[in-house]
Amino acid sequence: MKKILVTGLVSLLAISCSKKETTQPQSTDSSDVATPVVSKASGQTMIETSDCLACHSIDERMIGPSYKEIAEKYSQKDIEQLASKIIEGGSGVWGDVPMAPHSQFSKEDAKKMVEYILSQKK
Repeated sequence: MKKILVTGLVSLLAISCSKKETTQPQSTDSSDVATPVVSKASGQTMIETSDCLACHSIDERMIGPSYKEIAEKYSQKDIEQLASKIIEGGSGVWGDVPMAPHSQFSKEDAKKMVEYILSQKK
């Protein structure tokens, strides 16, 4: 039963994650390829307007770890790694429930989000 619940939750998160996009088509040549757009929003704003708060909060563990727990475990040297984890998803570090990928974020935006999370250190 627990496995079915976790699988359903992960599926629901994956669907909700795919709805937000931060890319806009910008034609730089005749190929009309969409290019990532770096948001001018702060890391906090991007977190608050995405689905992050469905699984995380600032100071209480929910489905995923709190931002304060993450800030205690990691440091500024981990920004690149954590930004990649936001974009690509991951599992096993904080328990059995995997974090869905958030490929709609550019690397630069994910880094802003990580910097905000790390600023929550006690």
